[in-house]
Amino acid sequence: MTVKFAIVGTGWVSGEYLKAIHARSDSEVYGIVSQNTERAKARLAGFGIEARVFSSYDEMIKDPNVDAVVLCSTPDIRAEQAAIAAKHGKHLVIEKPMTMNRQGLELMADAISKASIRTVVSFVLRWNPMFESTKALINDDALGRVYMAQVDYWHHIGPHYVQYSWSRTKEAGGSSILSAGCHAVDAVRYFAGDITEVTAYSCRTWAHSDYEFDPNTIAIFKLKNGGLGKVSSSIECKTPYRFNVNLLGEKGAVMDNNLYTHKLPGQTDYAVIPTILPDSGDVSHHPFAQEMADFMNAIHTKTSTRCDFFDAYKSMEVSFAIDESARTGQKVVLSS
Repeated sequence: MTVKFAIVGTGWVSGEYLKAIHARSDSEVYGIVSQNTERAKARLAGFGIEARVFSSYDEMIKDPNVDAVVLCSTPDIRAEQAAIAAKHGKHLVIEKPMTMNRQGLELMADAISKASIRTVVSFVLRWNPMFESTKALINDDALGRVYMAQVDYWHHIGPHYVQYSWSRTKEAGGSSILSAGCHAVDAVRYFAGDITEVTAYSCRTWAHSDYEFDPNTIAIFKLKNGGLGKVSSSIECKTPYRFNVNLLGEKGAVMDNNLYTHKLPGQTDYAVIPTILPDSGDVSHHPFAQEMADFMNAIHTKTSTRCDFFDAYKSMEVSFAIDESARTGQKVVLSS
């Protein structure tokens, strides 16, 4: 079965989905949605793709030929779009952050829980080779219980990025965590398990900053397994891109692609695992092809993806709790 996709949006990340879908024999770029139809046509032509151009989301979602929708729209409208797509029985690929508030999250959850559809949320680093190696080590008990997990997202997202015009705003960017740091939040959950309590702080960088919110956040977590976690997110910083992953387990430790484990009893220092690191903010570096392969397998086999909506829901809950704690100065306890 060939799955026909409609891509919503023509921004940077949409190009990666266009390439990933077009490259597969079991999927087809059926259409693209944009109010700027000329830009949409140019986007398709740039990849040598022939597809329909829809000028409105409503027009696309009513087309019975569309099997799956990829939401690359701005996050302030994704929740409503996802809910509508679910009600029309369309499979969903949802960019992060899925939505800007808890109300949007519940709107999506209600619609998706009632629909017989497959979902994947683009916490795309879950398909990064370093992440895959680390997860395999954890599953093989190379680290034991991860009792301390620290992940940093440091990336200067300034005027040199097209998205900056809207992502710097409170309405569409939201916070350092919602804009980008939620990748780090999801990584802590992926490696160390669920989070039960959050305490967070945020701050400004430069006095002349155009960000409408604090672009820097640090959050401390209590983990369900009894351990601790920490994320830092800075999207206005003087540093090359960094996504640091440090994990301490009862039986070993990981520092990015460096491993120390009880599985190697003669080990005297960290061993380096040759792999592809999450060391670039360029979307072309991210494993969208692998994410789409997982999504297509889920559709064909009627199984869940590595990061379906209800798993990503928990990462978004933590992200909202971080912003609430930073805003109120109080800890936030999450339901288990």
